[in-house]
Amino acid sequence: MARIKAGGLELDYELIGPEGGLPLVLTPGGRYPRDTAGVPELGQIFAEHGYRVLLWDRPGCGASDIAFTAPSESVMNCEALVALVGALGLRNITLVGGSAGSRISLMAAARMPENVRKISVWWISGGPVGLAGLAWFYCGDQIAAASKGGMEAVVELPSWADQIARNPGVRDTLLAQDPWDYIDTMQRWGKAFGYSDESPVPGMAPDDFARLSMPIQVFRSGRSDMAHTRATSEWVHDLLPNSQMFEPPWGDDEWNYVSTFPIDSANRRGRFERWPLIAPMVLDFLRD
Repeated sequence: MARIKAGGLELDYELIGPEGGLPLVLTPGGRYPRDTAGVPELGQIFAEHGYRVLLWDRPGCGASDIAFTAPSESVMNCEALVALVGALGLRNITLVGGSAGSRISLMAAARMPENVRKISVWWISGGPVGLAGLAWFYCGDQIAAASKGGMEAVVELPSWADQIARNPGVRDTLLAQDPWDYIDTMQRWGKAFGYSDESPVPGMAPDDFARLSMPIQVFRSGRSDMAHTRATSEWVHDLLPNSQMFEPPWGDDEWNYVSTFPIDSANRRGRFERWPLIAPMVLDFLRD
């Protein structure tokens, strides 16, 4: 475990695997930290196959700092990833991620395509209702709390409890915000999740996809998955100039199934605990 200043923020990260291995960045979804059940287990499999794996906490996740100057949370996170890769001197990287991690991987790659070797993504968030849900989940409770009790109410929200416990500076950053400015920021960040007929991924334009000429593995979403719609995964595949579509190693109802799992880090339970199942297919794709 380590911390490094990148893009104006201190980011918490860990590198595992042989020092001379090809660098691989694994990014989880939601606002979950890098030690969420299933994520380090997947990273360890990649490390055992010779990759130098970067596990990291995105801004506002786990023990990393946060700021509210970016046009959206996704932009904040993808720019932090670009800065982190640069600060660590990683070259010819592979990006792997699911759910929010897929979005951040694609957005970061569009900002540094010359430094990305391959990409593998699954559970790409999308669809009108799915994206509306993200806007409320990430921003709605923030706005409600700030409008009723100011930033003192915001820091008491369950959505910040884990981050503050790991990094008390997050609480200080939140309390330093003017509540009405914070509400305006959350409105902008919520709007950034808005569905568009122009692009399947909020924060990416068609030209961004066109820049991603490296080989990309896209796993098709389940038909029953309303958070990461099948149409979104297929649309992303169609926009990418060099992608391959894969069926995932789990059933159609995987997201609905794992959404019932308890979030229990001590007993290694959570929505990502079955992610290691995807490792063999990703490793096959990554082989030259």
